[in-house]
Amino acid sequence: MAIALTMFVMGILLGFVGAGGSGFIIAILTVLFGVPIHTALGTSLAAMVFTTMSGAYSHFRQGNISVRTGLIVGGFGAVGSYLGSKTAGWIPVHSLHWLTAGMLFLSAVILVIRLFMVQKIIENSGREITRNTLLIKKAAIVGLSSGILAGTFGIGSAPFIQIGLLAVLGLSIQQSVGTTMLVILPIALAGGIGYYSEGYLNFVLLVQVLAGTMIGSYVGAKFTNYAPQGFLKGAMVLTPVAAGAVMLIG
Repeated sequence: MAIALTMFVMGILLGFVGAGGSGFIIAILTVLFGVPIHTALGTSLAAMVFTTMSGAYSHFRQGNISVRTGLIVGGFGAVGSYLGSKTAGWIPVHSLHWLTAGMLFLSAVILVIRLFMVQKIIENSGREITRNTLLIKKAAIVGLSSGILAGTFGIGSAPFIQIGLLAVLGLSIQQSVGTTMLVILPIALAGGIGYYSEGYLNFVLLVQVLAGTMIGSYVGAKFTNYAPQGFLKGAMVLTPVAAGAVMLIG
């Protein structure tokens, strides 16, 4: 119950700022509850399969998903995520703590670019790619790199995916947000399978995490419209920074 209640409180915060929170899940599980880092990574990835489903469906209904691009990027991402999950098992526990924390800080940097410099990226991105050969090549780069990061470090890699969809594949800002949700699904699923095959997925822990974060996120999202936009952007950037700091302190 302690884990579920903690995840509920954290879910309220994540729902409020609109963050996925995989980094915070890893930090809380490892530092506060002593869950082994590899199990925390596997649990975080598996949890994302369920937490992104509703978001992907909602964006699809609103026409914010480039299905063709999302499926191609997601397919390559799934391969990268599975390979990353296998790679993580070879990384020593102490090193993986530092590397995951570093990836969270890098996520914050990418979020700053995404939130405050996105207009320049859009201007330089051009139109959405339509040629099959070029699309597959660029989708492979975005998918494999994002998938490897997600699988190895258990993070959602959403900022990396969004920047790739914007700058490399030329999607609009609305499509990049929605398509990212679609891309994360196969990445999280393949990574979760990879960690499960290595014995790093605890289903009881997964249920506790999901019960807390999904209910908490629903509650927290109710308050989002009452916060100033600048405050929300700052909170989105500080969320992975705080998660990385917790991992380093722990």
